[in-house]
Amino acid sequence: MNAISQASQSLPSLPKFFAIGPTIFAKDYLLHLAKTSGFLKRTPRKIDACGLLASLCAQCLNVTPSYNDLAARMEASCPDHGPSRQAVALRFGKSFETFIEFILGDVIAHRLAGDHAHPESPAERFGGYQRVLVQDSTVIRLPGHLYADFSGVSNGPSSVCNARIQATYDLISSRLVGFSIDPYSKNDLAAAPELPIQAGDLVLRDRGYLAADEVCRTHAADADCIYRHKTGTIYLDPQTLQPIDLPALLRSQQWLDMQVLLNNPSHTPVRLLAAPVDKETANLRRMKAKKETRGHNPSKAVLELMDWTIFITTIAEARADFDRILALYGLRWRIEVIFKAWKSHMKVHLQHRVSKCQLIILLKARLLLITCATNILHGPLAVGLRQRYQRRLSLLKFMRYLSGGQENFLRALRALLNGAAPLHTFHKALVRYCCYDKRKRQNYCDVWEALA
Repeated sequence: MNAISQASQSLPSLPKFFAIGPTIFAKDYLLHLAKTSGFLKRTPRKIDACGLLASLCAQCLNVTPSYNDLAARMEASCPDHGPSRQAVALRFGKSFETFIEFILGDVIAHRLAGDHAHPESPAERFGGYQRVLVQDSTVIRLPGHLYADFSGVSNGPSSVCNARIQATYDLISSRLVGFSIDPYSKNDLAAAPELPIQAGDLVLRDRGYLAADEVCRTHAADADCIYRHKTGTIYLDPQTLQPIDLPALLRSQQWLDMQVLLNNPSHTPVRLLAAPVDKETANLRRMKAKKETRGHNPSKAVLELMDWTIFITTIAEARADFDRILALYGLRWRIEVIFKAWKSHMKVHLQHRVSKCQLIILLKARLLLITCATNILHGPLAVGLRQRYQRRLSLLKFMRYLSGGQENFLRALRALLNGAAPLHTFHKALVRYCCYDKRKRQNYCDVWEALA
């Protein structure tokens, strides 16, 4: 390791302007990760780990870079040591992918190396929960030649290749805590068992993840969950173990809050809650259901249940009534805002015709930038703005600001990591460009604080 570090020092170092990675991590630590991943085995001549990582991060902010783009970026910072695009292509392999994975894992775990490590702030307890996890997936379209690897949608002579990115976000710490890049054919139900659940968690997922085994797993982990009712879910009467006719039961009720059992071997106990909605909302739901079924009309029972908002949860009645369950579940929308920021501002869905290996590396590099922006920058900066100016930092506006150029990204990093004076100046810029407008309508932060 020492020999590699000393040899790497002989290479011209990138200017700080070009180095997102080395701004967060000490160079020696990045070299250690490069060696551990197998990317760095001997003294580099033109392409070192830090230089390639810095160029990749810089380019991924705005475009989908080619090998030629990356080589040109490295040559611009070090004119005497510019690599060819062929040399860059040779370094795009499994070891470089593993190198980026190691860095992404450290950012997710908030293990920042070097003198600029940002101290971890204690997580606020929310209703007794240690974490409030929101999991969802977003679909991105890929070049058609990758269909065999990622699947997609095929209809006669035409086919569309897609990939599915699973993401998990902790609302309490305001951090992304997990990712996976999967084939389109791996749906949410198949990905559900892969979510690590700990005691004291509250899990918020849409009905695509709902399965009796998942509710049972959450219950066994001493955690809680909230789901919307899913068509086809069978509930059993706790006394007779007979299936409950839910439409018939709701016809005789103005609202519902009762204990039922799921139809699985362990008969997992859950609360079943229901409240009526207005006619306009119910009719909109029915219109949407008929449109999505594409000519196959939903059954009469399914359409009837759209007059109700129905939840199942493991949270005890003493801890939350229907209104609170509804408000808690509404927090799940935060992940949709995050996905909008990814696609609108971080361009995670833009890809050109590349190999599978190159595609995975580009996606993970973008996820690295997104995680740095979310976990390292947005959370601490939002807390500082709230304390100093009583203003709320908008995630969408902040991501748009960062995507405006690498200088914005590095300015944010340096402001947070280099002391009070630059941080105070940067806070003023955020107040001007990235905070919520002052309106009567509640934003996400207002809703969260009211619930907390």
